[in-house]
Amino acid sequence: MARPIVALVGLPADIKVQLADYLERRGYEARAAAEDWSASTLFDEGKVDVAAVDLGMPGDFALELLRRYGSGPLFVMLARSADVVQRVLALELGAADVVDHGIAPRELAARIGGLVARRGKRGQGRDLVMLENTTIDLKAALVMHRSGEEEMLSPGQVALLRLFVGNPRKVLSREDIIAAAPAEAAEAFDRSIDSRIVRLRRKLDTEAIVTIRGAGYRFEPPDSV
Repeated sequence: MARPIVALVGLPADIKVQLADYLERRGYEARAAAEDWSASTLFDEGKVDVAAVDLGMPGDFALELLRRYGSGPLFVMLARSADVVQRVLALELGAADVVDHGIAPRELAARIGGLVARRGKRGQGRDLVMLENTTIDLKAALVMHRSGEEEMLSPGQVALLRLFVGNPRKVLSREDIIAAAPAEAAEAFDRSIDSRIVRLRRKLDTEAIVTIRGAGYRFEPPDSV
């Protein structure tokens, strides 16, 4: 299945690099365009699902893109807070969202993901798990803490978490865990299921994986997060 395409047009280099990384890890295809002609070429292909465009591009080019292609991809425009007139014009021309230039790339990626979903598409296999203090993107193997800090999950940890999430409130024996989420080579020196669970709990900052003495483990999804 083709990945949803997100166009990044005229964005500052630091934002573009970080945003492209977030989007790619979440199953989207990010395509950047810095010049007027390359942006037009990208949109003329007719494959863009969502476009993130710098409203401050010279010559009102961003608004011209909206006028020409607004019936195709959904547009999210990046604007400076003082550019009230430009922000209003963008919304009147059909922009789906207008956000401040200082927006965190992670939040912008989440907004873009919401717009992609509105078009009936999603990142390939993207799964979000919300726990007490973290949100886990299983597709990107990424743990996002409330503080803004992020950590990567190992393939073995992703497999282990998928097992728990797929069997909520069910007691899983050590044999179940070993069969569905075997230890990785990096864990060869410590194959203890208990140790793997402890490390996973610590990384996820959660108490949702409960030890059932003498039986195994059970995942208790938080009632609210």
